[in-house]
Order: sequence, then C-alpha cells, then structure tokens
Amino acid sequence: MAPGSTILLLLLLFLSVPAAPALGDPGPLEDVVIDRYYIPKICLREGQLGAFIRYHYNGTFKDGKKFDSSYDRGATVAGVVGVGRLITGMDRGLQGMCVNERRHLIVPPHLGYGSIGVAGLIPPDATLYFDVVMLDIWNKNDKLQITTLSKPEHCNRTVENSDFVRYHYNGTLLDGTPFDSSYSKDSTYDTYVGTGWLIKGMDQGLLGMCAGEKRSIIIPPFLAYGEKGYGTVIPPQASLVFSVLLVDFHNPKDGVFLEHLEVPESCKRRAVTGDFVRYHYNGTLMDGTLFDSSYSRNHTYNTYIGKGYIIPGMDQGLQGVCVGERRRVVVPPHLAYGENGAGNKIPGSAVLIFDVHVIDFHNPADPVEIETVYRPEGCNVTTRDRDFVRYHYNCSLLDGTKLFSSHDYEKPQAVTLGTNKVIEGLNSGLLNMCAGERRVLIIPPHLGHGESGARGVPGSAVLRFEVELISMEEGVPEGYLFIWHGDPPANLYEQMDLNKDGEIPADEFSTFIKTQVAEGKGRLMPSSDPEKVIADMFRNQDRNQDGKITSEELKLKSDEDQEKIHEEL
Repeated sequence: MAPGSTILLLLLLFLSVPAAPALGDPGPLEDVVIDRYYIPKICLREGQLGAFIRYHYNGTFKDGKKFDSSYDRGATVAGVVGVGRLITGMDRGLQGMCVNERRHLIVPPHLGYGSIGVAGLIPPDATLYFDVVMLDIWNKNDKLQITTLSKPEHCNRTVENSDFVRYHYNGTLLDGTPFDSSYSKDSTYDTYVGTGWLIKGMDQGLLGMCAGEKRSIIIPPFLAYGEKGYGTVIPPQASLVFSVLLVDFHNPKDGVFLEHLEVPESCKRRAVTGDFVRYHYNGTLMDGTLFDSSYSRNHTYNTYIGKGYIIPGMDQGLQGVCVGERRRVVVPPHLAYGENGAGNKIPGSAVLIFDVHVIDFHNPADPVEIETVYRPEGCNVTTRDRDFVRYHYNCSLLDGTKLFSSHDYEKPQAVTLGTNKVIEGLNSGLLNMCAGERRVLIIPPHLGHGESGARGVPGSAVLRFEVELISMEEGVPEGYLFIWHGDPPANLYEQMDLNKDGEIPADEFSTFIKTQVAEGKGRLMPSSDPEKVIADMFRNQDRNQDGKITSEELKLKSDEDQEKIHEEL
C-alpha cells in the first residue's frame, strides 16, 4: 500500500449519532458523502482542523470488497485532521466528528486516489467507502480536565506534592474502553504524588483532593503514555479517563492530628505518661470504614500510655486527656501499622481515625483523693481503725454510671474499720471523719477492686464514693472482743459464776458481760450484733466445747497473748 494510502486510512473518525437511511447510488460525486449513522447523546469533543485523532475504520469498494482495515491490523490509526496528511475525502469526512461517533463516508475518486489509484490495491478512478468510528481527539494545547463528582462537606486538608495517597480508580480510554481498575485487584493504588512515580496527568490531577472526594480526570496523551502507549491495553496517543476515589493520604512528616470534640468544663487533671487509661473508641479508616470498636465488645480498652503498649500515634494522642473527654485522634501510618497494615481490616499505609471517649484514668502511685464537702462545727472526735461506723454512700464510676447505694437498703452500711471488710480506699476515706461529715472519695483501682473488678465493677475502674458518716462507736484493739476500762476483778471466775455451782454456762456468761458493759466497767467490740460477739467470746473460753466454762478454761486476753491461741477477755 502506498504511503499516501496509509496516511489516508490513518485519520478516520470515532464520533456517533442515530442511524440514518442507507445511501443509494449518488452517481458521480462532487464531494464526500457523509452519513452520521450514530451520534452519541453527549459529544465529549469534536475533531476540528489540526486536532489529533485516533480511530478505527474498514475500507471497501462499492461491491463490498475490503481493501483495508485497521481492525485487521489490530491497531487504531492516529493522525491530524485537515493538514493534508490524509486523502482529501478522508480529511473532510473526519471533520466535526465526536468521540464514539460512527460515520459512513463515500469518497469520490478525485478526493481519493484519482486516476492513478494504488498499485495492486486500489484501481484507478475508484470510489471508496469507509466505515469509521472515532475513538479519541486531543490537541497539543490541551490541559488536564478535572471534574469533581462528589466531595465531603468537611475537608480540613487537601493533597499536596510529596503526599502519599491511597486511591481507587477505574481507567478507560476516551471512548469508554476500560484498560485497568484498582477495584478488580481489591486493593487501592498507593503512591507518592509529585515525585515522578505517576504519569504527569495523575500527578497533577490528584492535587487538591480531599479524602473521600471523587473526581473524573481526563488526561491528554502527552501527559499520559504519549506516542508509545503502554503494553497492549493503552494505544499510542491515547487520552485517558480516570474515575478516582481518594481513600486517604498523609505526608511522611505528619504527626498525630487531634480534634477535641468535647472537653468537660471541669478538668482537674490530665493524663500523662505512665497513667493507666480506660477508654471507649471507634476506629475507622479515612473513608469511614469501621475496622474496630470497643463498644461492640461492651468493654473499655485499658492500657498504660506512653509506655509502648499501644501504637505510637495513640500513645501520643491520649496525652493530656481529661476524664470524660471525647477526642478524635488521626494517626498517620508511620505512627500506626505502617506499610504492612494489620490483619484484613487495616490496609498497608492506612491513616487511622480514632474517636475516643475517656472513661477514667489513674496512676499506680495515686492515693485516695478526699474532698470534704461538709464538716460539722466543733468536731473533736474522729474515726480511727477498729471503730465501728455506720455510713451512707453512693458509689459510681467517673463517667457517672451508678453502681451501688446504701440508700437502696433499709439501714446504713455498718463496718468495723481496719478489719478488711471494705476495700482499702474506702477504709482510708472513712478515717478521721466526724459524725455528720460528708466526703467525696476518688479511689484508684489498686485501692479498690483491682484489675479483676467485682460484681458490677469493671476491672481497673476508678471509683467515686459520696459518703456521709451517720454514727461511730469507739473500737477495741485488734484481737480483742471485750476490754476492761480498769483492772479486771481479782476473783473473776467467782464473780462470773453467778449461781456458785462451779461452772459457767453460756447464759450466765452473757448475763455477766452485759452487766459489766451496763455498769461501764468494760465494753464489747462494736458490732451490729452484740449477742454474736458475746457468743464468740464464750466459744473461745469453752476450750472443750462442752457448753460450759470451768476455772481451768477461763483466761484473760493478756494471758492468751503469751500463748497466741484465742481472741477473748
């Protein structure tokens, strides 16, 4: 085929319109006959003089015999419209075509190869019939065409050069032919912007995007793969259309970004390195995909901060939080799970967003925090260990969750202090109180219910007690159930043996002890059940458990201390 013939065939059309009636025999033609038998509803662009075009065609004679076809060669034809590089009839016939338009062209001999023809291919004075589809049109002065399809309402930051981006895309040629898609690989395309890792058009087209934004980016060939194309999927001189969804992006220099969503008006203390924090969180990717949530487990996440137990970004992001604060922590991948990601829910190089609600925090060195709300005037007598106290209380978590209250019962709570009957922090908080005094106690878990918690109390929870001391009774030293206010009687057994029969049964013992208490000669260990205290005393003295005390069995506590046997008189 002659060079002129090749050039002529190269510049055929790709725009389309509804089918037109078939052409009859026009007789001798003066000009090209154009049948626009398919025109797309939307004409992306028309081929004007000087435009670069890419098209497919079939060339036949009037009898239908094919003399040439770009389809048979498996390659589209590229050329320029109206500059004389094609036969005149093709130059005219391609002008004004839209992308995806289809035309039938009838080219008379004088606008084709004339009276000479093409040796061995096209006879002299041959009328030529072309069926053309326009695939691509561009101009050397073209610029990137960017259309924003959707954009988040809130966009705090946009892509800049040197940012690392993760995006999904569908790539098509200008005629809609797909050539690649990240969705088919089930993975985002991850790369740096503005560093030459992408074609120039994508480097430019991604700038200024927000995470979650969708764009259509049309890239002319000279900003894409140019004259060489790419493999078998992108022809030479092809314009490319990318539909892009930006999933997330960051810069390697980024630190943690904090957004304070809700900070309590009263914040007496902020978390620092070494504190143990209990918090709820929702963890999402930048596109909103949830990858983890403590709420779904109905359990707070509990950890030390600043110690390397959690990802560096969260170690930093939880610094300075208040109890009750709600905070958004945006963590770049180099401070999270890096290029490898984590499991099947956190992709490599993913930016993570944590919406955090701080329930409480403490330090292992914290004491009980005591706030006196009310203290009666003239308070001279205060509680000590071994005293018997009655008190009301309300117990809650620091987030306000009610746990227990003595007001739910008929009587106040009663306990002997220093006997390990209540948690250590509460025992400490009840010391040195006056009757009628009210306090608020903040008790760290190591002085409360510890890491394991208790029924209704989460592990490692800081507790808040509102306490009011109702009454107090002076106690007795540890190990004693009864103490004398003075010296005990020299002939104790004889006085205790009320009927003088040489033995002391339980009722006789009880009567004697109650008499000593009533006369102010001694006092029992304070208790809500004095009878039980007396019964315990009797049981301790009744060595052989025969229901009576003999003179050989009766011993004072001072004597017992030498033997380390019983708690008794």
